[in-house]
Amino acid sequence: MDNHAYDTLKIENQLCFPLYACSRKMIKQYKPFVDMLNLTYTQYITMLILWEKKALTAKELGHDLYLDSGTLTPLLKKMEGKGLLTRRRAEDDERNLIITITEQGEQLRERALTIPEQIAKCSNLEPEEAAALYKILYKLLNG
Repeated sequence: MDNHAYDTLKIENQLCFPLYACSRKMIKQYKPFVDMLNLTYTQYITMLILWEKKALTAKELGHDLYLDSGTLTPLLKKMEGKGLLTRRRAEDDERNLIITITEQGEQLRERALTIPEQIAKCSNLEPEEAAALYKILYKLLNG
């Protein structure tokens, strides 16, 4: 068989690999900054949603973060234990779990304010390139 038939199996031809490697590298870049907040990266992105929306259902939060309930539930329990959010059942429908940011969670926002700027300095991208990449990545996520 012609060796060119296997070219699609070369790692340099796999879109998934640079996405995976970049994801790992980006999360590693965030680590020192989120460590200062006593958060993991996943807790940090959860706080980003809560800082913006203040309260939402666990289902909405999972959708926004692209996380399933098996990942989200222990994450939220740990964050509740840190005093960053509360979890309660909706009065009108007990199947819905309402996630609400606490005052302590709100106060963390000020300390996180410089993180995006610090991360931007770590990337090799011009602002226009970052914006284009962001758009392409969401096209992949939502496709």
